[in-house]
Amino acid sequence: MVDLSDLERDALTELVNMGVGRAATNLSRMVADQVLLSVPSIEIVSRNDAAGLLAAREKMSLVAVEQRFDGSFSGRALLIFPETNSLELARAVLGSELSLEEIVDLEQDALAEIGNIILNGCLVVMANTLKDNLDISLPSVLRGDSDRIFQSNGPNPDELVMFLYIDFLIRSRSIRGYIALLMGLSSLESLKGLIHGFIDRIASGTPDGTDRV
Repeated sequence: MVDLSDLERDALTELVNMGVGRAATNLSRMVADQVLLSVPSIEIVSRNDAAGLLAAREKMSLVAVEQRFDGSFSGRALLIFPETNSLELARAVLGSELSLEEIVDLEQDALAEIGNIILNGCLVVMANTLKDNLDISLPSVLRGDSDRIFQSNGPNPDELVMFLYIDFLIRSRSIRGYIALLMGLSSLESLKGLIHGFIDRIASGTPDGTDRV
């Protein structure tokens, strides 16, 4: 397990918060209305623990948008909703003038685009702030229970989960959801090193990486 100090956790929370804020701005443009996202808190747990945590909170079927990312730290990013909330989110994006049948038909594409906006917003801001570059895949949509969402389908048996609980508020709809970043131990250690560089730049008064005169 990767342990984070309080300072590292605060810095990581701030980075993710910056990314979520960028995503909220982009999503607001998409739905032509204000989007509010809560400040995330961060836990790093095993895949089994993440599945158990999600199963304890969500008894219904889940929908997740998945994107892979690769750089100094690599892994999978998931945006997860209870299935009932995913329909509400699709309705907010597609508009209330569509029938339920039309929304169901378009839901998968709408969720993939929403996931692309939110996950890209988080990952790109994190990478840019940490002076790193990430290659990010196109989104795919998964459905099932928490075990299905968090099952291992890659070469990293030591995958850990950076688990974030978030609240969405879109057009007066309260929509709960989760962001999970699944990374191997070596990627999390690399991310921890980049966070130390970010903290050092803040401490030196040069968060953009430039030298002071």
